[in-house]
Amino acid sequence: MERYDVIVAGAGPVGLTLAIDLGQRGIRTLILERNNSTGPWPKMDRSNARTMEFYRRLGIADQVRALGYPDDASMDVFIVTRLCDEPLLKLHYPTVAEFRQRISETTDHSQPLEPYQLVSQNKLEPLLKSVAEATPHVTVRYGCDVLSFHDMSDRVVIEYSDPDDNPVKVCSTYLVGCDGGSSTIRKQLGIKLEGQGNLRSMRQICFYSEQLYENIPMGKGRHYYFADAEGSALIVQGDRKEFTLNSDVPEDIDYESWVREKVGPGIEFDFKLLNVSPWNLHLLLAEKYGNGRVFLAGDAAHLVIPTGGLGMNSGVGDALDLSWKLSGTIKGWGGPGLLSSYEAERRPVGVKNVEASGWAAQGLGKWRALHSPKLMEETREGARERLRTARSANLHHRRVHEMVGAEYGYSYAGSPLITPSQDTPAEWDTVRFLPRTDPGVRIPHIWLSDDSSILDRMGAYYTFVDLTGQADTSDIEDAFSHLHAPMVTFSQSEPHVQSVYGCKFLLVRPDLHIVWTGNVLPDHPRQLARLAAGFDDTPPPVDVI
Repeated sequence: MERYDVIVAGAGPVGLTLAIDLGQRGIRTLILERNNSTGPWPKMDRSNARTMEFYRRLGIADQVRALGYPDDASMDVFIVTRLCDEPLLKLHYPTVAEFRQRISETTDHSQPLEPYQLVSQNKLEPLLKSVAEATPHVTVRYGCDVLSFHDMSDRVVIEYSDPDDNPVKVCSTYLVGCDGGSSTIRKQLGIKLEGQGNLRSMRQICFYSEQLYENIPMGKGRHYYFADAEGSALIVQGDRKEFTLNSDVPEDIDYESWVREKVGPGIEFDFKLLNVSPWNLHLLLAEKYGNGRVFLAGDAAHLVIPTGGLGMNSGVGDALDLSWKLSGTIKGWGGPGLLSSYEAERRPVGVKNVEASGWAAQGLGKWRALHSPKLMEETREGARERLRTARSANLHHRRVHEMVGAEYGYSYAGSPLITPSQDTPAEWDTVRFLPRTDPGVRIPHIWLSDDSSILDRMGAYYTFVDLTGQADTSDIEDAFSHLHAPMVTFSQSEPHVQSVYGCKFLLVRPDLHIVWTGNVLPDHPRQLARLAAGFDDTPPPVDVI
């Protein structure tokens, strides 16, 4: 029987990202995908700034961007009746190039290192697949459906069907279910989903057009939301030739006529209908993120409404939290609390993201509830209805696209791997990113004196940051060496960063979250190292800053 360190069920973006990071850490990983190839149709369209920082860390951010929206492509959002009509509202958002320029000019810690990127899932998945296949220690198998598994206390035995429908057994030290909302792994674990399911049924109509994007008279954008009873939205995919029209419409309608109705008369365009698929809106969260040697990540653990773009991006966060913890445990330097902290850290993020997704959807629903057939009338009453809808959308629709606090402002404060702060941890703000360096938050990007980002100077595992450039860090280095836990020291005199961060020293984890900060070296370095590696549930005393 083949033996692996980790088996990943599901080769969507989350499973592939997890496998890539595990492979880069030297973990023997098998990824099993029930489908015979990557998904042919676009689903998600936005990798947010935090996900792009993760992809930068994996060394693939530029490859991801090459498949998506060009840097100068419009990121604007329109509220419309039809594409041929004057828009009811235009919401302007910076292009990737404009966002990057803002990042380059910012001298504090208020911006991410990477801008967001629009890239369709049917373009992203093949890239991640090719990267995974080229990553040492990773084996990728398509057409392999996980049928069952048995947690044997010291290993997990998995049975799957191969492409010829033959049953195959393999075993691994750990199993991760990244197998989507209908997860086989979650169901066999007996883990229930909590929340609201089947809130609305939609159909995604995918079509291809060479001319449409260039010929929309109101201007170029990424999303066009229709003021109609069907909750329609047109998503411009990464190549700007594929489009997805999502509407609550019956199965038996003429989809080509529906597309033309939403576009309206006067716009010259040919198109080819590619696919129509049903999907449902959910706000659901797994009651647990795993059991024993089996874990859940991505849609297997949480299902959100696409508004706000927190689905796949949350799953990538799951993957990059879990990967290094699996690695540390398998390699022997991680303590018993390392893997148990996965649920303690990621499920609260899941709770917040489900709430944020619902909040964004409510904003969308507020202005759409004003829908009236009179919107289409060229009358005074029609004009009043259009103005009323535009004002409501301007107030409420911004929720859908303005949630940077949820994207990269979350904190793991309270985790057993994080030291307590002297101050009460700040509440997470869904909309605003409040830059800070409390233990538990992601170390915020800031430009160093040599024009590099501090994020790019962090090691693959733990990093002790000395912003004085002259401290004797041998005690903390010895503490991690005693555990055989890999740690590097970044030592550089950075008075400006000290001033902005409000501290001189930081201990940073592999996922770039802060374990500890101080203005003096840690008084209890061995206790701090043990806590960071999951060996000690008792936090060291908070060092006086």
